[in-house]
Amino acid sequence: MKTPKIILPIIVLSQFCCTSLWFAGNGVINDLVLNFNLSASAVGNLTSAVQFGFILGTLIFAFLTITDRFSPSNVFFICGVIASVINLFILIDKNTLFSLLTIRFFTGFFLAGIYPVGMKIAADYFEKGLEKSLGFLVGALVLGTAFPHLLKGFSSNLPWRGVIIITSCIALFGGVVMQLFVKDGPYRKKSDTFNLKTLYFVFKDKKFRTASFGYFGHMWELYAFWTFVPLIILTFNLKHPNQAINVSLFSFIIIAIGSISCVFSGYIAQKIGTKKTASTALFLSCLCCLASPLSFNFSTLLFLLFLLFWGMVVIADSPLFSTLVAQNVDAKIKGTALTIVNCIGFSITIISIQLLTLLKNNINPTLIYLFLAIGPMLGLAALIPKKNYTDAHY
Repeated sequence: MKTPKIILPIIVLSQFCCTSLWFAGNGVINDLVLNFNLSASAVGNLTSAVQFGFILGTLIFAFLTITDRFSPSNVFFICGVIASVINLFILIDKNTLFSLLTIRFFTGFFLAGIYPVGMKIAADYFEKGLEKSLGFLVGALVLGTAFPHLLKGFSSNLPWRGVIIITSCIALFGGVVMQLFVKDGPYRKKSDTFNLKTLYFVFKDKKFRTASFGYFGHMWELYAFWTFVPLIILTFNLKHPNQAINVSLFSFIIIAIGSISCVFSGYIAQKIGTKKTASTALFLSCLCCLASPLSFNFSTLLFLLFLLFWGMVVIADSPLFSTLVAQNVDAKIKGTALTIVNCIGFSITIISIQLLTLLKNNINPTLIYLFLAIGPMLGLAALIPKKNYTDAHY
């Protein structure tokens, strides 16, 4: 059965729209700090709240094997609608830090029915060329993540409430589009029973485990980098008072450019191999972490080029690791496997985000990004071929 060409663009569009909720709070964080009298550490805490919600959501979805037992498109739609409504609660005038953390937590919870479910839907439609398909899909996540920064950067006169309303509206649109135009894929195999042992058995396969560990190393760096991109630029501005880099605009560009590398990495992987491409990207992002202290002494142009390169390589391996995970698990539990790997990966992001939040107040802020290299180093160690071990998919 040939998949209609329109299916992938619709999945990508829906993923972009719904994942714009992810950094909706970060895009207007300065306004939230002023409006609700928050502390300067709010950016790390609000981001971690989303991650915590996503983690709990993925745990519950995986525990109940939701995406393998029910229509993934229906799950995506329901979660998209609920998350878009919850995001609007940020507009309540009497919000406190606790209420904002709660709102972001539940937004993250229902994002668990969007990001990994979107990958599951793509895998159900594109058994061949999955690297390319997931490259477009993760690229949509990147653009969705960066979108609130774009709204704020290009629309300096747009009230912060407008950013929240717009992101909620497009998320609702994304859920509706998925529901109307994308049905269950031809390669979907429904699982009619819940089996607690599924959560254990997915990691018994060595190929699956290797791909997962590489993904975990990648995740240690990714969301911490995305969260602190505005601070990286602000730190450079403070060290170079004569420079005035637009923080919101360039935060969008640096994050969003990763969508291009996601697409290209999918095509490259089809030529030289998925594992090799993912390992190369992970190695290059590790080098960026190690070079980060030096970058604050670069010229403005060189500094921005460095961050653009980092923004590309930090995410280029993400769709490839997801591809390796999906290829090395039984089709009946593919959704659960993707969800549980996402759950663990995002759990790791909280540790790295909170570590950088702690370090920025205690050591020179130009040095804290060295600690992001820990994840890529461990991920690369896991990807090193073991004796008598080959993988046809890799």
